[in-house]
Amino acid sequence: MNSKSFFVLLAAFVLNAQVSQAQKLPHSCARPDQVAVKHLHLDLKVDFDAKQLVGSATLKLDRKDGATELRLDTNGLKITKISAGGADLKWELGEHMSSLGKALTIALPESGDEVTIEYSTSPGAEAVQWLSPEQTTDKVHPFLFTQSQAILARTWVPCQDTPAVRMTYSAKISVPPALMAVMSASNPQEKNDTGVYEFEMKQPIPSYLLALAVGDLKFQSLGPRSGVYSEPSVLKRAVYELHDTEKMISAAEELYGPYRWDRYDVIFLPSSFPFGGMENPRLTFATPTILAGDRSLVALIAHELAHSWSGNLVTNATWDDFWLNEGFTVYFEQRIMESIYGRKYSEMLARLSLDGLKEEIAELKARDQWLKLSLTGRNPDDGMTSIAYDKGYFFLRKCEEVIGREKWDAFLKGYFDKFAFKSMTTESFIEYVDANLEGADKLNYKQWIYAEGLPADCPVVETEELANVEKACEAYIGGKSASEIASSFETQKWTTHHWNHFLRELPKLSTKQMDELDAEFQFTQSGNSEITHDWLTHVIGTQYEPGLAKLDSFLTGQGRRKFLQPLYTKLVETEQGKQLAKQIYAKARGGYHAVSRQTIDGIVGVPE
Repeated sequence: MNSKSFFVLLAAFVLNAQVSQAQKLPHSCARPDQVAVKHLHLDLKVDFDAKQLVGSATLKLDRKDGATELRLDTNGLKITKISAGGADLKWELGEHMSSLGKALTIALPESGDEVTIEYSTSPGAEAVQWLSPEQTTDKVHPFLFTQSQAILARTWVPCQDTPAVRMTYSAKISVPPALMAVMSASNPQEKNDTGVYEFEMKQPIPSYLLALAVGDLKFQSLGPRSGVYSEPSVLKRAVYELHDTEKMISAAEELYGPYRWDRYDVIFLPSSFPFGGMENPRLTFATPTILAGDRSLVALIAHELAHSWSGNLVTNATWDDFWLNEGFTVYFEQRIMESIYGRKYSEMLARLSLDGLKEEIAELKARDQWLKLSLTGRNPDDGMTSIAYDKGYFFLRKCEEVIGREKWDAFLKGYFDKFAFKSMTTESFIEYVDANLEGADKLNYKQWIYAEGLPADCPVVETEELANVEKACEAYIGGKSASEIASSFETQKWTTHHWNHFLRELPKLSTKQMDELDAEFQFTQSGNSEITHDWLTHVIGTQYEPGLAKLDSFLTGQGRRKFLQPLYTKLVETEQGKQLAKQIYAKARGGYHAVSRQTIDGIVGVPE
């Protein structure tokens, strides 16, 4: 089949897929082809004693002619009343469907485009984590934060919980007077005396970008349009770490056009936050585990900032198309890091990503290795692997190599402009590439998007920095002492990424080697979460006694799933480790967010 015939058939497939999608969306009960939510207004009270959000959601609708019902997604919400124009409406909740929750069907009046739903959340709402003062950093006031991606918005807001639907929103949030509320919207920069905060998000967003945090927060500016929020004791470290944020914004705009969300602020949440970061527009939610003290982990901020274009601006239409969010964002992140810190630095990041991708591919089922995922009937969290992120990145990097950087950049800038504030499927993206990118026929995209593994034309990453680290590993394995490695390879100049590669390249070590390395490089005492994680992998593998207390404190002291999942997985490989994993998890589970608990429950089992 020639390329022209292929794309004719592909266009027909895309049309059929879009019709099918209009009738039934994966992971959502909504029917936006009949009635779509265009604006949401929340009026909620935050009740820390009851661990509930209580109030109302008012939805402004876009109704097609003849549409008689509104279908929304809910999970664990207690609905008390639904009305329009002062009159009560009939409604019903469907049967519970695993992670999808229950469909809420509302009979609409003959005319009108606004519905108000009075409701409260469950104390166990999966999106919402309620932290006691003891579970926060400063241990004085309670804290609340939400995590809506992928389909958890429905556990705290009745909504059309699909990335195919975008809406603007506003909110009035009432909190205890000692606390401040912030959202993925316009935000206050200091507390008020009333405990009532009002918000507005003028740009349309999908539901998974709805976000709320409430706590004892302080704010400090980083520049004309950026700043940082955190608990008081964290603020100084956070400001230091995010020193280059304005540079990142400028570098991103230079690449792919203006930043369209007015401000870019970051909030550092308590350590139980399950992800490195979440790209909630105007306010990135970030883990304190990136506060390394040397600005070596700020690629995460570059990543979340890049989402302001890839993901927040142009969004995957379904979670099967997740790579359109994350692959583009990793590519964009790498370009930002290269612009600010140089090619040598960004290539270290790329090499570490490639190594991790190859390891994960070896563990995944063949169909889960496609960029175009197949998640119908599954929790979309199953798609949050390095396939979407890093295989997506290397595909786009290959596109750059084939097309040429200048033409590729111009194409991407046009892509973000053309589809700003819209949702995109993989097939629609291919169609756009074919019509607008000269040289598209030279891209091996079928092997990248619709096949397992890495194609033979995967870009090669050459980094002298990490090649030297590999020589250090070889020298150590060959009999050089740790002190000789330190002096011969000038390890005092190494960054986090050098140490990551060093620890990952080492084979299984003896207790004597663990003692020697620890004495020379102080791994057990490290305050760098990335280095600690890699060191603890060796601690588990050797049952290194001096490191077991650090393993306990690391697993109980933070809830980032990226670190928890591999360490618990490593632990349960042996009977002794399995017992230790159960002991630690029994203590730690209550402090983890539901996203992390769900994953670790499957590895260790739910504590009795």
